[in-house]
Amino acid sequence: MKLVLIIGSGAVGKMTVGQELMKRTGLRLFHNHMMIEPVIEIFGEYRGSVVTGLRRVILEEFVQGGYAGMIFTYMWAFDMPSEREYIMDLARMFEEKGAEIYCVELVASQEIRLQRNRTENRLNNKASKRNLEFSSSLIRSEDANHRLVSREGEIPFANYLRIDNSRLSPDAVAELIQEHFDL
Repeated sequence: MKLVLIIGSGAVGKMTVGQELMKRTGLRLFHNHMMIEPVIEIFGEYRGSVVTGLRRVILEEFVQGGYAGMIFTYMWAFDMPSEREYIMDLARMFEEKGAEIYCVELVASQEIRLQRNRTENRLNNKASKRNLEFSSSLIRSEDANHRLVSREGEIPFANYLRIDNSRLSPDAVAELIQEHFDL
């Protein structure tokens, strides 16, 4: 089994790259908003504890299922120790089933990410991002209040790749990931 973590700031392209990587590898994609959107729809607001609980149920079932692997997207706030604990717990869950862990960090400027915030694919898959004024302000706020790009040596996984995907298509990024990790 394989776990491919795709991390990065808001609107950097985690989900879109994950979609392309899934097409190339057959690994299943579990992007962050697959749990966020239903919770917002049901409760009328984001409820972090509910999202985390639902995500946990899905992940626990998945590791028991004998699948080839998962692509998991996540916006990791490196300034929050609880975020590191969450990622390490996720990795342990997969490692206990013999999974290899791969981590891909996508980076791009805020200007590029604000442009990507408006893409059709993003808006089709993430209803909560359709209010562009709100979602753009959220990107600016997250950037101002959290460190969303790792420092050198901070990623705890041997299989790690950082990609500046500012000028690369999602398919080109997926190809780089697939070739680099021989997926």
